[in-house]
Amino acid sequence: MTETVHFLGGSPLNRLSWLRTSTKFMNMAALEVPDARWTLFQSGKPLVSRGVDGGPKSFAVLKAAQIKHLLGEEPLFGQGEKTGELVSSEGSVVESNRVRGPPIVFLGVHEPEGVQALPSSEFRTPETSKDISGVPYFSVELSGVPEDVIEELLKSAAPEGQTLKFDDPRSASATFSMFDAAVFAEARSMLDWIIRNKFCAACGSPTYSLWGGWKLSCTSLLPWANNEGREPCPSGTGLHNFTHPRTDPVIITLVIDETGDRILLGRNRKFPGNFFSTLAGFCEPAESFEDAVKREIWEESGIRVYDVRYHSSQPWPYPANLMVGCYASADSSQAIRIDLDNELAEARWFTREEVAAVLNNAQGTIINIRRPELDKPAKDIPEFKPEGGPQDAPAFRVPPRTAIAGVLISDWVAGKIGNKGGTAHIKGNL
Repeated sequence: MTETVHFLGGSPLNRLSWLRTSTKFMNMAALEVPDARWTLFQSGKPLVSRGVDGGPKSFAVLKAAQIKHLLGEEPLFGQGEKTGELVSSEGSVVESNRVRGPPIVFLGVHEPEGVQALPSSEFRTPETSKDISGVPYFSVELSGVPEDVIEELLKSAAPEGQTLKFDDPRSASATFSMFDAAVFAEARSMLDWIIRNKFCAACGSPTYSLWGGWKLSCTSLLPWANNEGREPCPSGTGLHNFTHPRTDPVIITLVIDETGDRILLGRNRKFPGNFFSTLAGFCEPAESFEDAVKREIWEESGIRVYDVRYHSSQPWPYPANLMVGCYASADSSQAIRIDLDNELAEARWFTREEVAAVLNNAQGTIINIRRPELDKPAKDIPEFKPEGGPQDAPAFRVPPRTAIAGVLISDWVAGKIGNKGGTAHIKGNL
């Protein structure tokens, strides 16, 4: 199977994780590299640009000079006790820190082919940014900025013939390019994590960011903190998962019957009336992907599955999930039950012909805007046109290929995954 790069995945940036602790590097990359680009969010909504006459939306990027007045007093990183002061002490609690101003995250550097990329393995001067041949990307959350200031920014920064707007992330990102979608996913997940975790989980003190936005720490650990009369914060020693970005794995599974010609799809109670998708659920502690697949399918449909196989994964920044795509086998003679956790309103087995008819219908997916570059595998889908022709409303709808569920479904219809018509795998205790 060829490598699958999903929408929202395939990050084009070199994240340079080993340079996140360098205050000098962060400050120079943010403000002294002329081509540095900034993406903006307001309460999780991305700044998007669109033609004054309409058309598709794109992920807006601005220069530091356009938004410098919104970023707070310099230095942006390595902030000391007083405003405008560069931290004088050294240590892990002040590495590229921000204790004031809006949340900022260093996303990475775009190193296009054909130019001298940052010598990642031989970079000897992490304190400077003059060796960067690529373009640094940052993102900032502006939810605390007054609305009149935001309105002025939207007017002054809009390119000619374009309008700028903070828009709904799901609908806006549907028309992003693959490049922009991946940058958007990283930025939104990181900023969402920062703004949701304003207080230390160990002692309740306010938090601040480190490592260019990639770590949170308790303000009681700052060199100038007054901790008289209080116990030391437990987060000051050891490794704590609440100080690092959170990613929640979700298994999303295509269940195939033993003949290979039918799949199990479910309709969530929150879905529109005729929208069906693969079954999914969060992984729980001390649970493998295989275990999560078997448990979730059983809980949602009453079906026991076996021979769980991995397909691919997709970042899902709502807020910070990793969709782990799998497929598994099941005996379709088992009785379907949806009364165990009551998440589904309906679950059914569908034939290849039924699903192919939906995928060949222009209204077969719930997103109105078609994405030709993501729908290329559709050419492999066998033609099946029910009576009445392809322009009639489909019997049901399935996810588009911008979601991993849509990829799993269309890959099965195209014969790229599955039991290959009756050659079911041997049941085992995986």
